[in-house]
Amino acid sequence: MNYLNKKTVEDLDVAGKKVLVRCDLNVPVLEGKITNSHRIKESLKTINYLVGKNAKVILCSHLGRPKGIMPEFSLATVAKYLNEVANLPVKMAKDSVGADAKALAANLQNGEVVLLENLRFHEQETRNDPAFAEQLASLADFFVNDAFGAAHRAHSSTAGVCKFLPCAIGYLMLKELKILSEAINSPKRPLVAILGGAKVSDKIGVIHSLLDKVDVLILGGGMAYTFAKASGFNVGRSICEEDKLDTARDIKLKAEEKGVKLLLPSDYVVASDFSNDADFKTVPLSQIPDDYMGMDIGAETAETFSNTIGQAAGGTVIWNGPMGVCEFKNFEKGTKTLAKTIAQTDIISIIGGGDSAAAIEQMGLSEKMTHISTGGGASLKFFEGANLPGISSVDDK
Repeated sequence: MNYLNKKTVEDLDVAGKKVLVRCDLNVPVLEGKITNSHRIKESLKTINYLVGKNAKVILCSHLGRPKGIMPEFSLATVAKYLNEVANLPVKMAKDSVGADAKALAANLQNGEVVLLENLRFHEQETRNDPAFAEQLASLADFFVNDAFGAAHRAHSSTAGVCKFLPCAIGYLMLKELKILSEAINSPKRPLVAILGGAKVSDKIGVIHSLLDKVDVLILGGGMAYTFAKASGFNVGRSICEEDKLDTARDIKLKAEEKGVKLLLPSDYVVASDFSNDADFKTVPLSQIPDDYMGMDIGAETAETFSNTIGQAAGGTVIWNGPMGVCEFKNFEKGTKTLAKTIAQTDIISIIGGGDSAAAIEQMGLSEKMTHISTGGGASLKFFEGANLPGISSVDDK
């Protein structure tokens, strides 16, 4: 699916016009402070372009998954960051479609910016309610979607508003589409894909799609235990999708038929409980005890995976999903080993957002990666070749 034929923000005559910009400002907030501002920083190019063109800029976004109006999910924290850290004067609206939002939008001067309150305070947002979309659209003359992290969602603020306004994509969205398109359609080879995460069911589509494109597919994380059991191994109390054993076997067979090198863990770090403080040990794949659960890949597996990445120098690696329960310090080693290897290898590295991106950022390795996507779920859907409503709804050039 070619998304590079969409209108961009530069195709709109925005001077003196009100422009509704859907950003992805869904950033982690702890005790009132933003702990990772990557998505905000990536949004600034579009915002600053519009300000520089004397547009009247109306920003909107979601934050978290609130059930109704919940103050802890207010975008006021983001407004404070934009004002104080990004040096971007922003007025904060009390709502996204109410009287205050309408008044602030109506009274904006050229080059001024207002941030609407969390869209998901209204349940109509995620239902892609046409009336809610029309209310949002009524605030502006143009719509720019720059929220790649929400591009796979057909929500009022991503797809719905496109029915009511001339629309385009922003710089963040364009950057994501260009880099991901090149990585999957015309990559420097060999092309290595690394997939982690808990469930095979979440990744069936993307695995099948990647098997038609990659030279090497590395599978780790929780999904690997389903593959282990499908091959006849005992996985103890590890996460395992019993109804996906045949799927796992089919994937292994397809990899063989396609000549794709499929790598699975040969040893695991297993624990007595799902806790950082549990007893743990490293065992071969064939020796997972009945009363233990897999929590990370073992040292032998990490070395094998790392050697494979090293041998792909000059090529491309795509990574989505951690190798273990990396939120627990005792089980982060596999994920960290791969991150360090990728950082030290001369390779085009595309990190598909989510937990793997968070691990890389926490390790201070972000600058060593070619591209860290702002959308974990969206990048997976992109690699799967699935429809991304937040982009397909935008006007073509």
